[in-house]
Amino acid sequence: MADPISKALILVFVFIILCFFSNSHASSDVPFIIAHKKANLNRLKSGSETVSVTIDIYNQGTSTAYDISLADDSWLNDAFNVISGSTSKSWEKLDAGGVLSHTFELEVKTKGVFSSEPAVVKFRIPTKAALQEAYSSPILPLDVLADRPPEKKFDWRLLARYGSIISVISIMVLFVYLVASPSKSGAKGSKKKR
Repeated sequence: MADPISKALILVFVFIILCFFSNSHASSDVPFIIAHKKANLNRLKSGSETVSVTIDIYNQGTSTAYDISLADDSWLNDAFNVISGSTSKSWEKLDAGGVLSHTFELEVKTKGVFSSEPAVVKFRIPTKAALQEAYSSPILPLDVLADRPPEKKFDWRLLARYGSIISVISIMVLFVYLVASPSKSGAKGSKKKR
């Protein structure tokens, strides 16, 4: 019977120790890096597609991060060509509350569904010699070079053809409404004083 009680006491003790260390670590002066990765597909008139990738790096901590390097090597060379920018970048520092952004563009070579791995952000904390790592958010799978029906855009010819008729009818309905609705200020003025 003493065995379950001692196990419970040990678990409570371990929980208290973990809470103590997590609170002391949370209040320390360190950078906290968050990276957000997003990708947009752009269909060109020639029938090809490009992928525009943007990675935003936020420092939500209370101190500056140094020697920040970004690497996004998950884009396969046989499926994509880099047409602008680079898949890696480095910065000297990122102040607390600061934001860094990096964008590059890829040309799609093969058709299919592709999902990319998170980008890796490495940075240095002044109090530690070893580089720290953070990972970006993953992106949703991209269906590149998929057969999609053309998007239906607003037809400006309809507006040019029927726009004047609609505006005249709208003005007439508004005029009838204003004439037919009773006025509140007229009701007060029509009362006779005794």
